[in-house]
Amino acid sequence: MVHAAWLPPEAFRSVGSRHTVVHGDGPLVDTVLAELRAATGRHGGTVRHGGEAGAAPLDLVLALSATPLPPSPQSQVAARVRAEAGSTGAEGFVLARRDGITVLLADTPAGLLYGLFQLARLGEPAFTGHRPAEHHRPALHRRIVNDWDNVDVHPVMGQVERGYAGGSIVWRDGVQRTDLSRVAGYARLLASCGINGLAVNNVNVHAGEAHLLTDRLGEVEAVAGLLRPYGIRIHLSVNFASPVRLGGLPTADPLDERVRDWWAHTTRRVYQTIPDFGGYLVKADSEGQPGPFAYGRTHADGANMLADALAPFGGVVHWRAFVYNHHQDWRDRGTDRARAAYDHFVPLDGEFRDNAVLQVKHGPLDFQTREPVSPVIAAMPRTRVAVELQATQEYTGQQRHVCYLAPMWRTVLGFQPWGEGGPTVARVAAGDAGPAGPAGTGGGGLVCVSNVGDDPYWTGHPLAQANLYAFGRLTWDPTLDPAAILDEWIELTFQPDDTADPQTLRRTLHELMDSSWQTYEQYTAPLGVGFMVRPGHHYGPDVDGYEYSPWGTYHFADRDGIGVDRTRATGTGYTGQYPAPWSDIYESLGTCPDELLLFFHHVPYQHVLHSGRTVIQHIYDTHFAGARRTEQMRELWRDLPAGLVDPALYARVGERLDEQVRSAHEWRDQINTYFLRKSGIPDAHGRRIF
Repeated sequence: MVHAAWLPPEAFRSVGSRHTVVHGDGPLVDTVLAELRAATGRHGGTVRHGGEAGAAPLDLVLALSATPLPPSPQSQVAARVRAEAGSTGAEGFVLARRDGITVLLADTPAGLLYGLFQLARLGEPAFTGHRPAEHHRPALHRRIVNDWDNVDVHPVMGQVERGYAGGSIVWRDGVQRTDLSRVAGYARLLASCGINGLAVNNVNVHAGEAHLLTDRLGEVEAVAGLLRPYGIRIHLSVNFASPVRLGGLPTADPLDERVRDWWAHTTRRVYQTIPDFGGYLVKADSEGQPGPFAYGRTHADGANMLADALAPFGGVVHWRAFVYNHHQDWRDRGTDRARAAYDHFVPLDGEFRDNAVLQVKHGPLDFQTREPVSPVIAAMPRTRVAVELQATQEYTGQQRHVCYLAPMWRTVLGFQPWGEGGPTVARVAAGDAGPAGPAGTGGGGLVCVSNVGDDPYWTGHPLAQANLYAFGRLTWDPTLDPAAILDEWIELTFQPDDTADPQTLRRTLHELMDSSWQTYEQYTAPLGVGFMVRPGHHYGPDVDGYEYSPWGTYHFADRDGIGVDRTRATGTGYTGQYPAPWSDIYESLGTCPDELLLFFHHVPYQHVLHSGRTVIQHIYDTHFAGARRTEQMRELWRDLPAGLVDPALYARVGERLDEQVRSAHEWRDQINTYFLRKSGIPDAHGRRIF
């Protein structure tokens, strides 16, 4: 049985117990009607479409702005709200309540659909008292999830690369599943929190996935048909070398007319099959993936070739900026993987087509527990930039650990690259180019690597569902409080009728999740140094796992100190990639934030942090505290009164917390022992270190 996640039937009790009329037509309106009919059939209300007759007095009106309203008292209320509210925007809606009528208006069917899910979030308060007209509009136009599903089972990565919740919901063992009902349920979940795009396959495009562009396009069409009723456009990861591998050409040179013609013809066929196709996602010249470098061309050349093929149909190409040399020499301290994206792409600013989006990881390395914001986000004012986050917890516990990521993401989205008073990262993603560029530069939006699989709970760890929900909500409003988002998720997922004591459950979940990101950080890599994980699968501690590796992820710990010197004065010069004031803040030991100290500086173990502790004592203290905190989290869950949540879910969370405690102890002991042996400095509190 598949868990309902944050859309159980009871989430629609308040809506479903009302008497509703819907004015408007179109496929998404049909979805709204289907949702309402299911809810009213379950909870005793009624729903009418347009002028359909009904005996019950109406108390909820949903209407498209351009649809004429028939004469009735309820329509008069809706008409007054419409006149006062004005335009709602392409995907927005207006919600109001007056004279005992709740009114939901939108200019487009998508707005009605998003508004319906907002009514579910609000519950009874949407149908009581007086509610002035509220405008709800998404802050970002592109709100996309990337699935890293493989068609064939990869010998190392499996059916889903960096997936920690089972196999793909689309493919199994090289073929598309015959039952795609999970895909339809997934679309519903994504739309309910504001997502409007899905890239359906892995950015590392292997042989099986490459054929989705051509002779297996029907499989993409089947998925698109299940996403479409929820306003989600499908995107496809493609292999840059497809003209060679699929088309039989001798080259994939983006300036070769034969190659350009092949992409134009292939893209035309895609749109003939899937008219609302969103576009392509490309990982090129990174980690072994083919790209334009093989032909002496730039990333702009490659991206623009695909953008030109997509432009006649309104499509976009998302070109990932995750490009670096993964054959580095660990002996050379002048090399710095963190610099790579900036060095590759910033000189190309202004050369990308308008429908080419540069997709930039939020940090300069690779979704670490703590990284500074990527300087690329602020450095390309004439390029559409999308910010990429990762819900699948590759470096944050792999959905075996509780790690609520919304506080991290909110910190990233609220970061001001040009300092106090300047645009935030979220505003750059929405199209504000900042002081370095012209006003109105189009934004690339927000992108998230998905954390779902065919596990009954979707995300393996039931509490990891909150991360996907939170991403969607932050794409709609990046200023939302992570604790408030968590409240929404809790109230939707664990309905009051499901438990006799909802306040105890809510309090426990907040105690478990609110600070779980910081807890995870405490017992893993300290002070922003990053990695220290087991190579390959990236789970569990291995302090020197990547230290002598060509992948370029180092901490440089020796007997005297630790950290990477990325200063302009004596290091790799990475701090110079930031605009003022951050270039100077990060450059100076006196102003660099403690939590990022070892990312930017190599310091002695006895260096005193702003907190007043030395670096070595901070390492000891936080690792003991983090491990102890996981024990407390486990006890909080164990102390829940019997029957407060479904027994199977209770057991699954309990099992995952047991593993988190075990892993946190392993991290604590390996990290503390390593640095005791490196530094020779004992713990000031005399605790046991092996």
